[in-house]
Amino acid sequence: MTEVTDTDFETEVLRAELPVLVQFTAEWCGPCRQLAPVLGAIASEEGDRLKIVQLDVDRNPQTTIAYGVLGTPTLMVFRDGEPVRSMVGARPKRRLLEELADVL
Repeated sequence: MTEVTDTDFETEVLRAELPVLVQFTAEWCGPCRQLAPVLGAIASEEGDRLKIVQLDVDRNPQTTIAYGVLGTPTLMVFRDGEPVRSMVGARPKRRLLEELADVL
């Protein structure tokens, strides 16, 4: 998964042609680490329809604050530069795919 920062968030996420799932994460976040392989599998399977990136909340406070992220992991889907879905907490792959069905 690609890591994005405050500096390249606009280019990598807001201007992306595909919908983008951003995982707001932190190194110390256990559930974030549990979710990483799930997101990696989805990225491999759905990479032609969905871009998946990570943003470390500790190293990128501007974007974290701008989108009101209060907990990790927060998953936010962006389409055409706008957030269209937000989910908090780790979840199994099947449930996450169900929640993303209308985005894909």
